[in-house]
Amino acid sequence: MRAWPSVVAAMLFVGCIPRTQLQPRADAQALAQEPNAAVTEQAGIKLVADGAAWKGHPGNLDRRLTPVEVRLENLGNRPLRIRYEQFDLMGGSRFQYAALPPSSLKDVVAPGPRCVLSPAPLHWHHTGGWRRGLGWRPWGLGPFYDPFYDPYYTRTVPCDEPLPTQDMLKQALPEGTLAPGGSISGFLYFQGLAERESQVTLQTRLVDAQTGETFGELDIPFVVR
Repeated sequence: MRAWPSVVAAMLFVGCIPRTQLQPRADAQALAQEPNAAVTEQAGIKLVADGAAWKGHPGNLDRRLTPVEVRLENLGNRPLRIRYEQFDLMGGSRFQYAALPPSSLKDVVAPGPRCVLSPAPLHWHHTGGWRRGLGWRPWGLGPFYDPFYDPYYTRTVPCDEPLPTQDMLKQALPEGTLAPGGSISGFLYFQGLAERESQVTLQTRLVDAQTGETFGELDIPFVVR
């Protein structure tokens, strides 16, 4: 079962989500020079994937989505089709998370959750008065009460800006055709996986750009941190 946009939208609005980063599983072929990346190759196509490479804006993207940087090299003799629909993460739960086209994120991910802020609650102090958590008076000054304090006062501020950002669009994996001898790199964006999966496998279907034939699949296993 794949996580389509309507499902993703519902999951992305759930309050504060922990960071999600992917680390190569022990049985993945890791790269010595890139500790967070792993590599696999089949039918003349090499795939390198890094689940902890995001350095753009927003800096907290891995709290809202799961960005994965991929690099594809065509060492074979047939042109490779590159489409987002060819990439997904298969969870240990057997749930399949589809790569989200960055241009569609504005329809899937509205502005981030709204944070409700309120003053710290009043506390009864041993010197005989009510005091708030912030702005306490010095010890021993006797009873203190803030007549302007409203325990029911709250205000709402935006926590996150709308996606996609310009960095996300510029650094996204471009769709198209990868000719023999060529290479291409960029980020794929998946829904946040924190607290839902402990491990996932990045799956990439290899499709001939001329015939539309599927001629292989590349898999890289990761653990979710």
